[in-house]
Amino acid sequence: MNNLNFNPDVIIIGAGASGLMCAAEAGKRKRSVLVIDHGKKPGNKIIISGGGKCNFTNYSVEPENYVSMNPHFCKSALKRFSQWDFISMVENAKIRFEEREHGQLFCKESAKDILYMLLNECDKHNVKIMTNTEIKHVSKKGHGFKIFSSSGVLSCSSLVIASGGPSIPLCGASSFGYKIAEQFDINVVKPVPALVPFYLSEKDQEKFSALPGIAVQAVLTSGKISFKDSLLFTHRGLSGPGTLKLSLYWTPGETVYINFLPEKRVEDIIESAKEKNNKLKLKNLLADFLPKRLINVILETVIKDKFIKSINEKEIKKTAENIHNFPIKPQGTEGYR
Repeated sequence: MNNLNFNPDVIIIGAGASGLMCAAEAGKRKRSVLVIDHGKKPGNKIIISGGGKCNFTNYSVEPENYVSMNPHFCKSALKRFSQWDFISMVENAKIRFEEREHGQLFCKESAKDILYMLLNECDKHNVKIMTNTEIKHVSKKGHGFKIFSSSGVLSCSSLVIASGGPSIPLCGASSFGYKIAEQFDINVVKPVPALVPFYLSEKDQEKFSALPGIAVQAVLTSGKISFKDSLLFTHRGLSGPGTLKLSLYWTPGETVYINFLPEKRVEDIIESAKEKNNKLKLKNLLADFLPKRLINVILETVIKDKFIKSINEKEIKKTAENIHNFPIKPQGTEGYR
C-alpha cells in the first residue's frame, strides 16, 4: 500500500527475503512495521531464485560454510535461528519441498510459495508494505530516523536496511545499502562479485568453442582451495556449482586446475586396456568416461588419435596430466550481472 499517513515503530527498506522475514519478526513483537521497496512487487529475487524453485535452505548449514571477515557472527546468528527453524516454517505453511544434491532444499512447485509464506507472516502481524517508492534521503532525528521518499516523509524509531547488494541489477539491485552505511560512518568492506561464472580470453573461448552445454563432475582447484562439483562449459567460459564456489576464493591472474576424472586414474585405465591388447584409439577408450567433444579438446596437444597398444609411458603421463590437472586461466568473472 502507498501514501501511508502514519509513522511506524520500524521502517524496513527492502522487501526481499531478509526484509520480509525481519518485518514478520518485528511484527510478532507487537511493533508497528512498514516495509518500503522501489520495485512494483515484493520478493523479485525470491521468485527467480533456484531456477524458479527457490533453494530456500540446506540440511547442512554450518558456520564454516560461510566466507566472512567476522566468522563468529555466523555462529551466533545460526544458533539463534537455524535451518531447522526455517524448515519448520515451510512445513507449517504446507509447502512441498524436495532435497537435491548436497542437502539443498527446493520448493516442489514454485518459489512463489516461499514469497507467499513470508507475505502471509507479515499480514498476520499487520505489517504494511509500500512499493514503487524511491528513498531519496535518510537522516537521524533524535532517537529515531527520518526517511524522505517519493511517497512522502516518514519517521520511525528503528530503521533496517535490507536492500541487499548490487548483484543482479536487472532485478533492481543497487549499492544503496552501502551508501547509507557510509553516511552513518559504518565500516564497509569493499564488495566484490561472489558465486559467479568465469569468462575466458577470446583465444580460449575459440579453443573451447565446441564445449558449451557440456557438464561434468570435476574437481576445480585455485591456490589451496578445491571443490568437487558439477562444471559447466558456456559460450563465454566456465559455470556450474563448482565454478561458482571457487569464484569466492579465486583472485585475478590465478590459474584454475581441473581434474576431469576425480574418481579414477587415467594411468590405470590405459594400462588395463593395454593388458587386454585393446585395439581402441585413446580417444575412444576415454569416451567411456568423458564426453567425446571434451576429450578432443583435452587431448588436443597429446595423442588422441593414437592406438592404445602403441602409447608409451611418457605419453600416458602426459595424458593423465591433461585430464587430472588441466590448466585454464580465467580472464575474469561475469560480475554482478
